[in-house]
Amino acid sequence: MLIREIYELAVQKGMAADPRGQEGVKKLLEKRRKEYEELKESERKEYDQEKLRNPYDDTRILFGDPGKEVRCVLSGIDIEIGEVLLADRLREKGKEIDLIISHHPEGKALAALHEVMHLQEDVLHHLGVPINVAEGLLAGRIAEVSRRLLPLNHNRAVDVARLLDIPLMCVHTPADNLVTKFLNEIFEQRSPETVGDVIKILKELPEYQEAVKINAGPRVIVGSEKKRAGKIFVDMTGGTEGAREAYEKLADAGVGTVVCMHMTDEHRKQAEKHHINVVVAGHIASDSLGMNLFLDELQRQGIEIIACSGLIRIFRNG
Repeated sequence: MLIREIYELAVQKGMAADPRGQEGVKKLLEKRRKEYEELKESERKEYDQEKLRNPYDDTRILFGDPGKEVRCVLSGIDIEIGEVLLADRLREKGKEIDLIISHHPEGKALAALHEVMHLQEDVLHHLGVPINVAEGLLAGRIAEVSRRLLPLNHNRAVDVARLLDIPLMCVHTPADNLVTKFLNEIFEQRSPETVGDVIKILKELPEYQEAVKINAGPRVIVGSEKKRAGKIFVDMTGGTEGAREAYEKLADAGVGTVVCMHMTDEHRKQAEKHHINVVVAGHIASDSLGMNLFLDELQRQGIEIIACSGLIRIFRNG
């Protein structure tokens, strides 16, 4: 496969698993197209053209020729300077690394991470929160994340990849969409009665089994395993953690249990206040599951996958 084909596949799979549905993604791209057409010529020069066909600002080819053939990929949850140097070291030892794929965004994809958070508005609306309320809840949090990203040195790993001439890309929200859809389907099929049942189901999956071995497996941080789960909200996509004020609205919408990758203490306190059970499935294990569902497609095409940086590589040949 070519780098361009791998990138396009990531976007396609992300859209197919998008919680907004195909129609919702189509509307977003149509909105962007209209906004672009209304820009002045000078403004169009600054516009990222990828936004017109890729709804995920945190997923990009960061360096490299899109037309390059790929036979071997080094992939990890976080690709920073050390991992790029690792790729170069592996090359020195005779392992030809054609492409590095990071899950978490770097470079311009990291700088634009806040843009994908609007997805959370539609997720909340789907759960029963009025869209105007959802947009109001997310507005402040999106602005906060945008400000937090501003001072970061986004391009360090990208610069090293460029200097060593190793292609680099990142696949963030598409992989998060895949794990969200995967877990939602399992919970819908199994209908867990208690929070303990939720934990049991997660621990049946190999990524979480491996995480348990290194003390990073699923655990309950609000409620208890004996509590009834009620309506389950798999909160694993949309860039990063949403608004802490959302838990009151989630409780009003009938959500009984949140299954997430991670949760700050401020968010935990809000969930506890509104009697919502919280299961932290595990950040890296959940990211690994989402990435595996994408990387499996590459492996089926004959591409060798070398895992690093926390990626728990499990191949599902189906």
